Amino acid sequence: MRFAIAYSKLDKAGVNIVERLREIGFLPQIPIIELKKETIFSDDISEKKYPQIKQIDFIVFASRHKSKKGNPSLSLHAPGNWRGADYGGKEGKICKTSAFVLKYLFQELNKNAQEQKLEGYEVTMEVTHHGPLIEKPCCFIELGSSEKQWQDKEAAKKGEDTSVVVVQPPVTETPTNWVTAGTVSAPTLPATGEKSLFESTSFLVALVVGEVLLVIIAILLVTAVMRKRSQ
Repeated sequence: MRFAIAYSKLDKAGVNIVERLREIGFLPQIPIIELKKETIFSDDISEKKYPQIKQIDFIVFASRHKSKKGNPSLSLHAPGNWRGADYGGKEGKICKTSAFVLKYLFQELNKNAQEQKLEGYEVTMEVTHHGPLIEKPCCFIELGSSEKQWQDKEAAKKGEDTSVVVVQPPVTETPTNWVTAGTVSAPTLPATGEKSLFESTSFLVALVVGEVLLVIIAILLVTAVMRKRSQ
C-alpha cells in the first residue's frame, strides 16, 4: 500500500507536522501535497489535479483539531458526513478508508506519545464528522485543540513519527467492527486501541446515538397519543 501526506498551508498544525517531517529528510516515495484551501474543503483532490497521487492508495491528512474546551490532543479519524455538511464534504457522503490503517496508526500514535512522554495530551479516535469528500481512501491525523498546541513542535513530532510508519505497515488480516459513538471524541472507547472493541479493527461512524434515541422516543410518544385518541 502506497501513501501520501496532505496538508493545508492555511493550517498551522498541518504545517507544523509537515515541517517536522521535512526535518528528518522524509522519504521521497511518499508525496507531500500542499493544499491552497483548508483540508476540510479540499474536495478537488484528484489524480488529474495532483498527478503525484496517481499511484497512491491512501492519503493521510495532517491537520489541526479545534474544540471549545481546548484540551491538548492527538486524534485520528476518517472524513465524511452522515448527516449535514457544515464543515466540508457532502451531506450523507463519507470517504473510503481502511479500518486496518486507522487502527494501526492509532496504536502507533498512542505508543509514540507514551514512549516519548508527551504529557498533558489525550490520544483519541474520533468519529466521522467533516470533509473533504475525495475518491482516494484517507484519514486525518490531528493536533489540537487550540492555537498553543497547533504550534507545539514536540506534539507535532508525535504526529510526524506516526505518519512515518505508513511507509510499510505490517500486512495482516483482522476482523472489522462498526462502532457507534455519541460525541466527536468518542471518549467511551479504550485509549490504547488494544482492548475491548479494539481487539479487532474498528471503524467509527458518526451516528449520534442520543439523537437516534430521541427520534425513537418521539415516535413511541406519537404512537401512544394516536392510540389514546383512537380509544
